[in-house]
Amino acid sequence: MKRISEFITRLLVVWVVLAGIAGYLYPPVLTCMKGHIEWLFAFTMLGIGAVLTPKDFEPVAKKPHLVLMGTIAQFAIMPALGFVIAKLLRLPPDLALGVILVGAVPGAMASNVISYLARADVAYSIALTSMSTLLAPLLTPSLTYLFGRTYVDIHFWPMFLSIIKIVIVPLLLGLSLRRFFPDIIERISFVFPLMSTIAIALICGLVVALNRDYLAQVSALIFVAVVLHNALGLLLGYGAGKAYRFDVKRCLTLAFEVGMQNAGLGAVLALKHFSARAALPNALFATWCIITAAVLAELWGRRVRADETG
Repeated sequence: MKRISEFITRLLVVWVVLAGIAGYLYPPVLTCMKGHIEWLFAFTMLGIGAVLTPKDFEPVAKKPHLVLMGTIAQFAIMPALGFVIAKLLRLPPDLALGVILVGAVPGAMASNVISYLARADVAYSIALTSMSTLLAPLLTPSLTYLFGRTYVDIHFWPMFLSIIKIVIVPLLLGLSLRRFFPDIIERISFVFPLMSTIAIALICGLVVALNRDYLAQVSALIFVAVVLHNALGLLLGYGAGKAYRFDVKRCLTLAFEVGMQNAGLGAVLALKHFSARAALPNALFATWCIITAAVLAELWGRRVRADETG
């Protein structure tokens, strides 16, 4: 069972694409899940909390200034980029808000795996992702309001409460389960990445299903926006690391943290508080950022291995 879970998890992009195809060809298969999507995402956060250990938070305690610097870079670069891209491409209001929401959510948990594959600073990656996730209830609604209020009405408190309910509470519950039932959690830990993979695939497929008739009109525009957002995020994240005088491994880690966003959360928030169209950029970004980061991780990992054997 563990090997099956690992196999499915490694093919996340494949499952997301297949779910998207299913959502486009057979919308009712996935649209029936719309009312349960928050609970589905909450289970993924519970699983993430259950696999975290006190050791994962050591970098925050030992070098809090480095974590603060990385967190500032992430929440400064991505929302501003989303706003600028939306303006430059003259996106319709719903899509513009969706791109801004991509930038306002915390870092993707998948960035930790990517940092490992790239032989970057995994401990720093986990610390940054954890910090941005814990700050999300305050910063995600605030930044969405700051950059998105010219497009639609945005209400801070409903978004704040949603993030508390589907992110923070499950995360803390997962940490508690790990603390009080470590042996049981260790035995079933392989299930949690599988849960996350299934949840993200279903969320992205649902977004496609809800936007089936609209996709043909805006697919190229959304793709350009997502590619720009991701590429510039990776580039500016690396540049921020250089400006901070980080070493190469830490610069690469920061690039992944900035360029990869928890767009699954963005899609859930868009469906809950805005519109299905606003969720579209999030669904595409969730897939695209993993593809680009995985390619970069493989290229960098090969370089590191060559240097080590060299």
